[in-house]
Amino acid sequence: MSYSELTHEQREIRDLAKRFADEEIAPHAAAWDREHRFPREVFTALGELGLMGVCVPAEHGGAGADFLSYMLVLEELARADAGVGVTVAVHTSAGTLPILASGTEEQIQRLVPPLAQGHEIAAFALTESGAGSDAGAIRTRATDGEAGAPLLTGTKQWITNGSYAHTFVVFAKDPDKPSAYLVRRGAPGFSVTREEEKMGLNSSSTADLALQDTPAERLGAAGGGMRIALSTLDGGRIGIAAQALGIAQAALELATGYAKERHAFGRPIGGFGAIQQKLADMQTEVEASRALVWRAARLKEAGRPHTVEGAQAKLFASRVARHWTGEAIQILGGYGYTKEFPAERYYRDAKVTEIYEGTSEIQRLVIARALLGEAARD
Repeated sequence: MSYSELTHEQREIRDLAKRFADEEIAPHAAAWDREHRFPREVFTALGELGLMGVCVPAEHGGAGADFLSYMLVLEELARADAGVGVTVAVHTSAGTLPILASGTEEQIQRLVPPLAQGHEIAAFALTESGAGSDAGAIRTRATDGEAGAPLLTGTKQWITNGSYAHTFVVFAKDPDKPSAYLVRRGAPGFSVTREEEKMGLNSSSTADLALQDTPAERLGAAGGGMRIALSTLDGGRIGIAAQALGIAQAALELATGYAKERHAFGRPIGGFGAIQQKLADMQTEVEASRALVWRAARLKEAGRPHTVEGAQAKLFASRVARHWTGEAIQILGGYGYTKEFPAERYYRDAKVTEIYEGTSEIQRLVIARALLGEAARD
């Protein structure tokens, strides 16, 4: 896809994100990865630039840009550090936008501005130890407390931003159908029980949560949790596809630069056909990923169905990122296997894009069911 087809505003937002990523994120990404450090100050700065609420309306504290602009920002952030990219993606797509879509006017006015401005961070708490792809199997439950206020009891696992978020979108059975709730950090009975040790994305937070008679407020209609969850994931998957795209773009730039500078047998290795073919295929598949991401983003912005298109973007872009980060290591040879170059970090960060916000197997199921209809169902 050509950046020339973007509007002036979209190019300006993308350029702003690129400058910030190159100057304030990329130089520190290796250290954050090595130290497993969550760079909280970066999200404050992104908030000041309007990049923590790119597609949130201006009247609610956001930048008021379109959904494609938001995808451009995620790509640039993930190109510099995928951990920063996923923090912003989950904060916006899975934490803030559901409140805008399903919250009351009072909830929106109270909770969204500090999130959109980067003063606070949001998280999405659906997954449990026995409920991942099978979201309907959640065991967290809601009961009525005093004056009918809901109280949540249960555990949540692998919650992105979990150790740092202020507002959590939490799903619980109420009593048999899932409903969505809002929980504030520090509420009675709420605790972060551990921070996960991960293969990659070490600058992001992934935590387990416990709730014991924790006060909450309902988000949307009673029993409407699955609708909110699925709608949120439809849009969130486009964001994860943009994250995978950013990682793949970073690997392409690294491998291309190395192929121009590294000499073997008296010439740059980029002069060898085997390297040229890898780079040509890598760039082609990166551009194809970008086309799928942009198509899905434009459909969502237009209010048109985008479930299949989002699934296709995530399925393809995540595979491209995982495969070509591995091939970038191959192009760099022994250097690619060391931490002197970021290729191995890109490889570690890329793998999870095939897993979270719906595994690749789930994306294929979504696509196949839309294609085959009842023939795809048992």
